[in-house]
Amino acid sequence: MGQRVDKDRYSEAEFARFGERLAEQLAQLHELLARPGFGTGPTTIGAELELFLTTPDGHPFPRNHEVRDAADDDRLTLELGRFNLEANLTPLPLPGRPFTALEREVREVVAKVDAAAATQGGRAVAIGILPTLGELDFTHETMSDESRYRALSRGMRRLRVEPFRVRIHGVEKLELEVQGVILESANTSWQIHLRTPPADFARVYNAAQLAMGPVLAASGNSPVFMGRRLWEETRIALFEESADDRDLERLGRRDRRVAFGSGWVSSAEDMFAACVRDYEPILPMMTFGGEREAAGDGDVPRLDELRLHQGTVWQWNRPVYDPGDGGHLRVEMRALPAGPTPVDMVANSAFLLGLTSALAVEPVEEFPFASAYRNFYRAAINGLDASLAWPGREGETPAADLVKDLLPVAAAGLDRVGVESGESGRMLEIVQERVTRRRTGSVWQREALAAAGGDAARMVARYRELALTGEPVHTWPR
Repeated sequence: MGQRVDKDRYSEAEFARFGERLAEQLAQLHELLARPGFGTGPTTIGAELELFLTTPDGHPFPRNHEVRDAADDDRLTLELGRFNLEANLTPLPLPGRPFTALEREVREVVAKVDAAAATQGGRAVAIGILPTLGELDFTHETMSDESRYRALSRGMRRLRVEPFRVRIHGVEKLELEVQGVILESANTSWQIHLRTPPADFARVYNAAQLAMGPVLAASGNSPVFMGRRLWEETRIALFEESADDRDLERLGRRDRRVAFGSGWVSSAEDMFAACVRDYEPILPMMTFGGEREAAGDGDVPRLDELRLHQGTVWQWNRPVYDPGDGGHLRVEMRALPAGPTPVDMVANSAFLLGLTSALAVEPVEEFPFASAYRNFYRAAINGLDASLAWPGREGETPAADLVKDLLPVAAAGLDRVGVESGESGRMLEIVQERVTRRRTGSVWQREALAAAGGDAARMVARYRELALTGEPVHTWPR
């Protein structure tokens, strides 16, 4: 979705031609993945951080164009909602001390956006869902004035003529209908990319699928939406339902456009092929017309149409093809929330990457996929109170206990990929303390909201004040 989209209306003929181009590029990808040595190289990580812009009193501040221009930083891009910005961070080698460098850059970019927002009368906040959002924040006027987002909205409406219905039953219940995809903008995330050789892709991807449940249980930061207490990670339900293109003609498709998946995968190529087979295009932009496309780095095809289409199918873990650096594949891990602080987000990343690395050498496919699936959604609903299954364990284990048991496994996984022990130890200790004290971002928000008498704006102001200290959320007072 980061590619430039040059217009917002497309004909049926353009949709048809785009589908043909996708088939052509799947064949090119097949040839490329069979090329000896393709995609090998150093293990690197990258990250994307989505931020909310707020007024000084904690309400949405729909001025992302102006804030981006004031920041004047190529790492920043507009998001769907005018109160959101995204920062694309610098890729880093995984061996050594990646988390120190990543934390430093997150601090720097958040401070830069905050300073730019201040010039416009606003603030920047890293939080999974902004609790002060209301129904009037989800109108056509609050969508970013960009061709790609207008085209995205029209493309989704082409597939689904019915309203988008959101039903989330948590501590309280939320039911609403909207006519477009603007509710997606209520969610902001912290996304981790892991460069992966094609031969290892399936086992790393499957390991990430299994790892995500307990990591998500320890990382919740989105408990409230539109004044209602819902899931520990309400983003999961809200994003899935607000971008569900399955209307009456598509109810036979198992997965929503945002989904965890329905089985262990066998290869990256199969995942790209399934994406083309199962999901109709919504952004049929042709980058090179009828001509042969230009090559990327190392004379590999760019596959721009395939990449664009893949960017409009939002699996919680998804494959990424990048023509840069000679061409390579990445596993993009998308389920973690933004916030509360840079060190919290980086600690979550260390836990996820370490556990994924450790599990990638195990036959995780022998574990029932249905159990990994349940783990993910139970973690999103109940956080540390969830009951999770795990390979080698009888029955189910409370998530808080399982996380503590898995932290040494994650440490061994980070050691396996060359992360310095002091580096991994510092990050995993933050997760350990958070779980021991049972103080996730979601727990803090619920308690602070109660202390503020239900005043969401007051809670957001306190949240931002404490986030600016940089101290991890488990140390925060109400």
